[in-house]
Amino acid sequence: MKIDAFHYVQLGTAYRGLQPVPDEEVIDLYGGTQHIPLYQMSGFYGKGPSIKQFMDIFSLPEMALLSCVVDHFLGHGLEFDQAHLYKDVTDAIRDVHVKGLMYQWIERDMEKYILRGDETFAVLSRLVSHGKQLFLITNSPFSFVDKGMRHMVGPDWRQLFDVVIVQADKPSFFTDRRKPFRKLDEKGVLQWDRITRLEKGKIYRQGNLFDFLRLTEWRGPRVLYFGDHLYSDLADLMLRHGWRTGAIIPELEREIRIINTEQYMHSLTWQQALTGLLERMQTYQDAESRQVLAAWMKERQELRCITKALFNAQFGSIFRTFHNPTYFSRRLVRFSDLYMASLSCLLNYRVDFTFYPRRTPLQHEAPLWMDQLCTGCMKTPFLGDMAHIR
Repeated sequence: MKIDAFHYVQLGTAYRGLQPVPDEEVIDLYGGTQHIPLYQMSGFYGKGPSIKQFMDIFSLPEMALLSCVVDHFLGHGLEFDQAHLYKDVTDAIRDVHVKGLMYQWIERDMEKYILRGDETFAVLSRLVSHGKQLFLITNSPFSFVDKGMRHMVGPDWRQLFDVVIVQADKPSFFTDRRKPFRKLDEKGVLQWDRITRLEKGKIYRQGNLFDFLRLTEWRGPRVLYFGDHLYSDLADLMLRHGWRTGAIIPELEREIRIINTEQYMHSLTWQQALTGLLERMQTYQDAESRQVLAAWMKERQELRCITKALFNAQFGSIFRTFHNPTYFSRRLVRFSDLYMASLSCLLNYRVDFTFYPRRTPLQHEAPLWMDQLCTGCMKTPFLGDMAHIR
């Protein structure tokens, strides 16, 4: 199910297997409300006692597998314990990753699974040419990183980075002081010498952030770190160490494309107009007015469903529910200074470009519903005639 920033379930997004759960049943399951109690929500790192937050690339096969297996059991009348099913599926997904099976499959067919990185190379080389120091911290093994980067960037990819760290074991890399760095030779074999400095062109394994900070002296807001997992990559760096962070959200590209369509803009504009009308006109309670208000409410709900389905028929946008940000959006804004669909988005800006924070209007700063409509709303039929309503 999809949950908003305030722990409310978005009705119409709860599924058991591949089948939707009726809204009435969802409300009944949570004691007559759509609200999920705090103690059932995920903790700081998204690992609460009752609810798992899916929010990375491994979530896609895990969610699909869970849904299909549950649907199979339910469809065939088979008894099962949900806890056992969840653990087995999660263990299977983890084993594919941890045991290296995924790396082996990808390495056999780089062309199929990894895109050539002309734009990635352009970003990295541009940063280097402007005097920026680059580093790579990844949980992947050296053989996979080397083959992947050669495929994407070229054989001299290591010359772009001042420090390369593999098998870092994030997120514990950011919190565990006990694991020292170890150097790998050109064949990927571990060396025994003590690490007193991090050299360009060398490959290091594991280590920890505290030694990294001591050896590099790269601290605070001078560092901009990009990652694709809010908890494993970005949370500790922002909250504990004051780094600037950038989140890579591939789904953003498609969502931006959708919100720029005429259908979306018209649907959202008219939905906002109806909301304003309902808010302003609800004081009229005669029979005829109530009938009009009911018609507006029905049309508004239909528009909300249409807008949701433009993104995904089951869940809608990953960034918002009908009117609130999603739980994911809330964490995204909390743990990232910037977010973008791809690192190549940086090519649209000068290296010395400054991203200024947006002034988001508070509720008491934007009391007039017409002022809250999206840009271009006055082109929508009838809105011009309603502009005088205050």
